[in-house]
Amino acid sequence: MTTAVAIQPNMPRPTPIPIAAARPRKQRSPSGKENLVTGKPVSNTVSPVANIRTRKERPCDACRRRKSRCVIHEGAVLCVLCEFHKQECTFVQSPLPRKRKVVDDGKRDSPNNQKKSRSVEAEPPPLALPTPTITATAPSPLPIQTSLTNQDLPHLGETLGLQRRQHSRYIGLSSPFDSLLIGLSHFDTRNESTFDLGTLRRVNDHECFIMLPDENTQDYADEADTLNLVEQIVHPHGPALLDIYFRTIHPSFPIIQKHLFVERYRSGDRTFSPPLVAGMYILALNWWSFDPNLAGYPKPDAARLEAIATKSLSLAMERPKLSTIQAGLLLLQRPEADSWSLTTQLVAIGQELGLHLDCSGWSIPLWERGLRKRIAWALYMQDKWSSLIHGRPSHIFGANWAVKAINDDDFKEEGDGYETRLEDSEEVHAENERGQILFAQMIRLTAIMAEVMDTFYTQVAIQDFANAGKNSTRLILDRAKPVQIKLKEWFAKLPASTRMDASTNSRLSSTGYLHLAYFATEITLHRRIVQSLDPSTADPYLLFICRSAAKTRLISAMDFVNRLKPDHLQAFWYFASKINFTLIGTFGSLLWATAPAHEEAEFYKTRLREYRWTLSVSSKRAEFLEYAVQMLDASRAMLNNLAEKPSLAQQISSAGVPPAAPAPTSSMGPPKSQGQQLQSPEDVEMHEGAELRRYPSASSFHGFANEGFDQIGASATGSRQGTAEGSAVGDTSRSN
Repeated sequence: MTTAVAIQPNMPRPTPIPIAAARPRKQRSPSGKENLVTGKPVSNTVSPVANIRTRKERPCDACRRRKSRCVIHEGAVLCVLCEFHKQECTFVQSPLPRKRKVVDDGKRDSPNNQKKSRSVEAEPPPLALPTPTITATAPSPLPIQTSLTNQDLPHLGETLGLQRRQHSRYIGLSSPFDSLLIGLSHFDTRNESTFDLGTLRRVNDHECFIMLPDENTQDYADEADTLNLVEQIVHPHGPALLDIYFRTIHPSFPIIQKHLFVERYRSGDRTFSPPLVAGMYILALNWWSFDPNLAGYPKPDAARLEAIATKSLSLAMERPKLSTIQAGLLLLQRPEADSWSLTTQLVAIGQELGLHLDCSGWSIPLWERGLRKRIAWALYMQDKWSSLIHGRPSHIFGANWAVKAINDDDFKEEGDGYETRLEDSEEVHAENERGQILFAQMIRLTAIMAEVMDTFYTQVAIQDFANAGKNSTRLILDRAKPVQIKLKEWFAKLPASTRMDASTNSRLSSTGYLHLAYFATEITLHRRIVQSLDPSTADPYLLFICRSAAKTRLISAMDFVNRLKPDHLQAFWYFASKINFTLIGTFGSLLWATAPAHEEAEFYKTRLREYRWTLSVSSKRAEFLEYAVQMLDASRAMLNNLAEKPSLAQQISSAGVPPAAPAPTSSMGPPKSQGQQLQSPEDVEMHEGAELRRYPSASSFHGFANEGFDQIGASATGSRQGTAEGSAVGDTSRSN
């Protein structure tokens, strides 16, 4: 007997979301114009009684005479061809005799022939849940499959990207399907028009898709078997893993229509995308050991799940649907995932599905519009952050991106066809709201980060800076000011629920990945400035200001990592976080390598050693941080080849001026006053000597003082606060 066991967390984490057994659904008429598909009405005189099918693969009489494929859309009365020819669609004639082909005895029972003989349109058996709730269960035999008719499941035929047996492909303006010619076609009440190559699906007056059958794609008949294999690998813990997914990952990465998925799963729907379900299980397995009711059982084979998911995803790309993008995005969130090619494939598939378009006025269900926007923006973020961490060109351009900004309505779940559902508790509802705000803020930050990449890291920008020669730093500062202002304003306007000091109520909090992405964006900006500095030709004042601002950013980022709590470390981290942690160390190594004096180099060396220790300790709770540790070690190995830097005392002595203190510690001090530059050796002597007297020994050196940074109007942040509300980039360009 299967026993349901409630999940009791042994760490700060959200409480489980019970998903109760579905109550009988009441028949209701569609309500709300936004959930209806409007189009030109088509008069039908055929009684619906004539279209009651009592077989699984029997074509209608007319299609049998034509020897054509008989397709009836969900909820339709007539098959596609009979509706097109405006004729009766009956099933009264007997099958025509077939001529059998001669098959060699050695090949008759081959697996290939058995596979081809199987019907590709047969309804797969439903998935019977071992328990009425999605929660951890004791081991039990695989569930017995029971019959479930299509009438017991909500119809997805009105959707564009989630139909069960056909997929859509966007028809662009320059394609052979001219929009004027498409307008001459006759569209039925479903906004569809059938012709020899497929079915046209019009979503508004301008955009149109062609709907193609899944059965004509490779290995479509094996999807049900693949899904069964996925369930067998995690059985009987599939429901418990879904519980983990929806309370740990989904709130801050809401790319799945939660209630629709849960109700379909609970109702026994067996038409889920195998790579999507596998991706959800794979991510949830990262929290397996934290669950007391799962930790005692053998962990399912994640490597086997990944192999199945990868193979089935490549096949699903031949019949792309929204679930294809969802599956790919989830697989890319794995801590060990690092696939640039998969990201580019998903961008192409997203364009094929029309995710780059504005769907706000399309004749599709309202909930599907919101789902499409969430998936579109998740794909946008995947492309932009992949571009940053790989240092390669983005594939999404603003000129071809028409998706509207996300809003609260895009997260609604109503109108998916299920009359009854289990309402979330107030605590779960509040957690979902926090996650939605976090998701929306990450989208806005990504747009700013994309502007940084476009401004400083494109081939055109690189050539511009090279052509500027000695003035490259000033050119970079001029271009940096507008984007730095946007970054500062974004941080200042962050909602209270997304700040690091916001109360977590002993629940896991994913706000860490948002703030880490902010520091990565700032570092990416300052990194380009530091790379352009040349101590032999740069203005000493400009050199001081730029390196001081960069140091402030580095200290703030490192202290942010120091303050991460278990609530943050054990939560879901966005895929780019592994590299973003590494970028902090890379930036520190860059400042070490370019430090003009031995004392400053030693300061960065010490901070990097502390940062590595912090990452090593934190990796016990977040294993993906091991990658950042390894990259830090690799950078340290490269720095072994760095030539020994002269001390500050030696630099002053070489200028013919005796040192002002016996134990200098800083390469330069703050400027004398706002806007005043150090132009002569006397100026250098005066300010460096004052700084030396201020820091009499190397052991007391704590980095550059913030006075000079504040004097130019920057909003410097203390090293122990780490809020990093902005930097001095814009002001440095103004003061010079």
